[in-house]
Amino acid sequence: MKISLLVVQIAYERDVVLSRQRARQIAALLGFEQQDQVRIATTISELARNIFQYAKKGKIEFFCDDTTSELQVILSDHGHGIPHLKKILEGDYISSTGMGVGLSGAKRLMDTFHIETSPEQGTVITVSKTPLHPASLTKKQITALVTKLTQNHADDPFQEIQRQNQELLTTMEELQQRQIELDQLNHELEDTNRGVVALYAELDEKADYLRRASEIKSRFLSNMTHEFRTPLNSILALSRMLLERLDGELTFDQEKQVTFIRRAATDLSELVNDLLDLSKVEAGKITIRPTEFEIKDLFGALRGMLRPLLSHNSSIQLVFENVDNIPPIFTDESKLSQILRNFISNAIKYTEKGEVRISASYREDKTIVISVKDTGIGIAADDLARIFEEFTQIDGPHQKKVKGTGLGLSLSKKLAEVLGGNVSVESTLHQGSTFSVTLPLVYHHESEPFAASKDLKPIDPNRLPVLILDDNMETLFIYENYLKGSRFQPIPVRTIKQARAILQTLNPSAIILDILLGQENSWGFLSELKQEKNTRNIPIFVITMVENEAKALKSGATAFHLKPIEKDWLLKQLHLIKLPPSSKKFLLIDDDEVSRYIFRGLLSNLSVELFEAAGGHDGIQSAIEKKPDVIFVDIDMPDLNGYDVIEKLQKEELTKNIPIVFYTANIPLPEFVTKFPSIRGTLSKDLSSGETAQAQLLDLVSQIETRNTIV
Repeated sequence: MKISLLVVQIAYERDVVLSRQRARQIAALLGFEQQDQVRIATTISELARNIFQYAKKGKIEFFCDDTTSELQVILSDHGHGIPHLKKILEGDYISSTGMGVGLSGAKRLMDTFHIETSPEQGTVITVSKTPLHPASLTKKQITALVTKLTQNHADDPFQEIQRQNQELLTTMEELQQRQIELDQLNHELEDTNRGVVALYAELDEKADYLRRASEIKSRFLSNMTHEFRTPLNSILALSRMLLERLDGELTFDQEKQVTFIRRAATDLSELVNDLLDLSKVEAGKITIRPTEFEIKDLFGALRGMLRPLLSHNSSIQLVFENVDNIPPIFTDESKLSQILRNFISNAIKYTEKGEVRISASYREDKTIVISVKDTGIGIAADDLARIFEEFTQIDGPHQKKVKGTGLGLSLSKKLAEVLGGNVSVESTLHQGSTFSVTLPLVYHHESEPFAASKDLKPIDPNRLPVLILDDNMETLFIYENYLKGSRFQPIPVRTIKQARAILQTLNPSAIILDILLGQENSWGFLSELKQEKNTRNIPIFVITMVENEAKALKSGATAFHLKPIEKDWLLKQLHLIKLPPSSKKFLLIDDDEVSRYIFRGLLSNLSVELFEAAGGHDGIQSAIEKKPDVIFVDIDMPDLNGYDVIEKLQKEELTKNIPIVFYTANIPLPEFVTKFPSIRGTLSKDLSSGETAQAQLLDLVSQIETRNTIV
């Protein structure tokens, strides 16, 4: 049944902000997730703004379905209707008063979208959205919900604008990540999606201005970087090690204290992540992450990113010259892209007709010059020295049409200087301007001195070496503890230079790779490993704080995991790369059908052949006939218990040397385990985690293989 929740009248501009606040409040009360709350609030505020701008007055009615919690919103006005509705919804309409994408954007953000419009009756728009986890509402819940809505909880409009800016910045970063991930699947679609970043360019500048107004807050947020998150992850991982008793038992009070520490670290980590989402620009502490990339790839990304800025003016051409003869450059790609985005967006703003041409050239002094030339209004000679100053804008007729903070060129200059280069400008009034950035072909920075090979632990010939590239000492310590007692030997290094040196003399069984490494990242190194003949077949596990699993897998990574890492997951992945060949045969002797089903699930990633026996006598006969490589035996069986089965198997010539593992909920008798050397361990049925059980199974199998019992 549809229940009315609230009616908001639209008569003043502040009502638009109120509608956004109410939409978010209702969405939160109905159980929508954070992203859906933002989508709903954005949709309603965009449609409310249309009502105020074009019809002057209207109203918004909020309803919910008590069986599914579906939110339905009806927006109505008595204006003059919407002409060119079909073109607007298809995204082909160019508006003279806005971007012309409000309705089509609202349609994409909601589950359903219906519109009725006419010059006589005005416009009625109905939209709806259902929570990810629908639930029915009781009368008591509905009454409480309506009561909360009738109370005045509206925030200050300035706070709402700040929150909206922060939400849009978060959306911008998510879109950038998705565009990178879709690059190989659909290049043209990625270019178009990246254009969304350019649509928020003005908002980005305004957010920078607001952050500068609060210096203390900016300093605090700027410190919430990799250096702050790393110790939190270390605390979480170390506390997990203590709770898992890797270094011995804990007393009751010790376990309670460690649990409190872990809970506090988890809460603090969540708080830090929330605060980091509020700030996308580092204040005073810029970290350079150089990578090697092609200028043509950068131009391709910029082409799609900035193409939407031309939608309002078809008389401008955006031209990217051929740069196939330009060598790869080693610098911070994101910061160079930011410099060029500022240059190109400014050129488009101040050019009414003609073209904006982007070119690049390589100089003999090993520098690259990238230029953005336009046929716009130009800049007077007296103003050229001022344009790179903060908050400086040149007065002119275009300033009424074009808004900005005056920070773009100043920021571009500082970024270029940090990258070891500079910016310059040449301009003639009424003829156009050329902005250029000059950067060294290779960004020079101080790197950590390489640790001599004599400082590394000698390679154990009985263990499989695993190269671990991570710049954090606590994390390397955690890896060493996780691999202690296993067949894998950790080889820790802290820089890419060290890793390259090790790979000259060592062929590891696997590589564990962190993406963020001090002043560098390892995306380029990952690609390098997969291109080199000697390393392309080495499994690589990307374990990092960078949430970009799709990019890691597309770049050739075998698996991906966000920090902090769990021991069971790590051991499982390492064991999977060294599984027995497909010819290996396992025999499971267990009378319980459910236990046999669970065991089959544990073998889902192993290329082995499994035989099953529902009792002791059948198990002995199957062992003689099938000659398995490993036998798994339950202890409690009605016809013949596990101890009797093992004794009979030991007396048979064909089965006495087959390795045996207990698969049981009971602890086997110690004297019985030591009596027969073929017994290699116990796999418990009581493990709550399937991943933990699978990791233990793989560890048992690998230990058997290491002892050369499986031939």
